[in-house]
Amino acid sequence: MTPQPLSLSRSDTDSDGVRAPLVATVAAIVLLTVAYMLVYPVFVMNMLCFGLFAAAFNLLFGYAGLMSFGHAAFFGGAAYITAYTAKYWGLTPELAILLGVLFAAAFGVVVGYLAIRRQGIYFAMITLAIAQMFYFFCVQAPFTGGEDGIQAVPRGRLLGLVPLDDPRFMYAFVCAVFLLGSLAVWRIVNSPFGVVMRAIRENEPRAISLGYRVERYKLAAFVMSAALAGLAGSTRAIVFQLASLTDVGWQASGHVVLMTLVGGVGTILGPIVGAGVVVSLENYLATSGLPIHVVLGFVFVFCVMFFRRGIVGEAEALLSRLRRRRS
Repeated sequence: MTPQPLSLSRSDTDSDGVRAPLVATVAAIVLLTVAYMLVYPVFVMNMLCFGLFAAAFNLLFGYAGLMSFGHAAFFGGAAYITAYTAKYWGLTPELAILLGVLFAAAFGVVVGYLAIRRQGIYFAMITLAIAQMFYFFCVQAPFTGGEDGIQAVPRGRLLGLVPLDDPRFMYAFVCAVFLLGSLAVWRIVNSPFGVVMRAIRENEPRAISLGYRVERYKLAAFVMSAALAGLAGSTRAIVFQLASLTDVGWQASGHVVLMTLVGGVGTILGPIVGAGVVVSLENYLATSGLPIHVVLGFVFVFCVMFFRRGIVGEAEALLSRLRRRRS
């Protein structure tokens, strides 16, 4: 049966049109350039890696409606592959990252194939269970270094030419990865594939009745989300020259859920803003003596009660109301 074209509402085409992402991209480039001069670069690079991780998670949760509690497996698994191949095989950083992304995508095929057969809480529990099995595998596997992780990962030379030990080149490389990853998310969301994802999220039986192979779309979304999460984890392993159990634990999966909800589910910028808020709080509260997780818990409760659409979602709703008043 040939799938029937889905009708697009005006809001589908206008909300994430061409002009807004272009302005946001230019603003992001300018902001990143300024941030290097004003803020500790490693802090910004950590924020960008988590921002890309949250954007990858939001691609699955915010647009396909699939809640995964196991995305840390792709993030941390790719970090381990990148760290190991860069340190022990002597691969250049781009090849090590590529292998990390390929591992995350292949692992995403396996996990996605098993998980998409269930919906709702059952889907989330399957992803969590597989991620926890992978975590205990990493605890026991000899190549991961156990609780010590893989340390002193060489940054190497990008394409054999550019030394990433130079903080300026490392920063520029991370910014490029972040922008390309974010551009990929935007392109997926604003493609016909993205429209079908949203249709499945809103009304899966109707999408099936129109002839779409829903399971294939879900699996494709899962694999793309896993690959982008792996890209974030691989890049972070090069930045911090470390891959550890912290990256694959269930706390990391909960972390990215918190970032996405705080920033705004189903928005392009929301997860990135949420990652910035959470990473900033963790960084500046680390020396304050306040219990970080308690503070983050209050932030989460506050957002759920008063900013249910997240920071960016509420801002977009406010701008929409202002436009209607003017018209």
